[in-house]
Amino acid sequence: MTNHHRKQLYQTLEKLSNAYGISGFEEDIRSIITQELETVVDDIRTDALGNLVATKNGGETSLMLAAHMDEIGLMIQSIEPEGFLRFVTLGGWHEQILLNNRVILHTDNGPVSGVIGSKPPHLLTAEEKKKDIKLEDLFIDIGAPDDKAVKKKNITIGTPVTLDRCLQPLLDDKITGKALDDRAGVAMLIEALKHAQSSATIFFVGTVQEEVGLKGARTSAFHLEPDVALVGETAVASDHPGGKKMDSSLGLGKGPAITVADASGRGIIAHHHVLSWLRSTAETHHIPYQLEVSKGGTTDAAAIHLTKEGIPSGVISIPTRYLHSGVEVLSLVDLEQGTELFTRCLETVDTFFPNPNPSK
Repeated sequence: MTNHHRKQLYQTLEKLSNAYGISGFEEDIRSIITQELETVVDDIRTDALGNLVATKNGGETSLMLAAHMDEIGLMIQSIEPEGFLRFVTLGGWHEQILLNNRVILHTDNGPVSGVIGSKPPHLLTAEEKKKDIKLEDLFIDIGAPDDKAVKKKNITIGTPVTLDRCLQPLLDDKITGKALDDRAGVAMLIEALKHAQSSATIFFVGTVQEEVGLKGARTSAFHLEPDVALVGETAVASDHPGGKKMDSSLGLGKGPAITVADASGRGIIAHHHVLSWLRSTAETHHIPYQLEVSKGGTTDAAAIHLTKEGIPSGVISIPTRYLHSGVEVLSLVDLEQGTELFTRCLETVDTFFPNPNPSK
């Protein structure tokens, strides 16, 4: 990857990570993707559920590239008379991670800053100090004196909330930010589609509501019915204190991960022909990779591969530390290599899947 392409990839990821888009509220991410791809593809549309579908016309072999646009987030559930806000979580949060975070409430009149608070340690009883923080212990404080002031800011029940974080560089080639799951996957697919020379028909799908049930992948795959599908994702890395290789063998700086099976097979068991395609493409182009078999967690591929009569599917992920937090960490080198692997797969798909459904 040239320095210019490397800079483009980082800038694309920075825009995507810093933007907000919890499940069901992916408009800003759709807008960024549209801006990035409008001169690259032949058609861009938004389907009934909100998925962004960008089509680059080619031959009879069709490949669906999918990455979910949504991030885990919060939603206002109730407003207390004193002006404090109660919320529910959307997606897989661990309550301990939420405490003492800055947040942004996204209203029709613009963003409102707040913090997630709870009873301070000075006021906890001895018994309370022994217990984990629970969701009902948490609330959002925007500094309002009462509920009337809250409503004047156009904050209502149903207002979406995200963590207040921006992408930041760390030492070496590492970066940290929110929503790298799955804005890293989106960025990889955008840059691969920009630079690949493919003769196949490519459907780029930015899916909605993955974090709450793989919903957009299910409906878009049903409509498109591609010959083969690849999903761009992140995967749990265990190369940190407390991490165990028996839970995840993935580490940063060792290349992108190719999924063999996830959720102990309840999610996807990668189609053997797809797996062979991904591995041989990586090896032909000297792209390092890791193999992933996970016990828990799955991706859009789990929904895509069960669509209609079945769609051969695979997943390329970027190993990431501290997933589902505001401080996710990944390696830019892994991201570059993942982008390169997607690019080469776009260029070889019709060799591995030559006109598999001539009647379509």
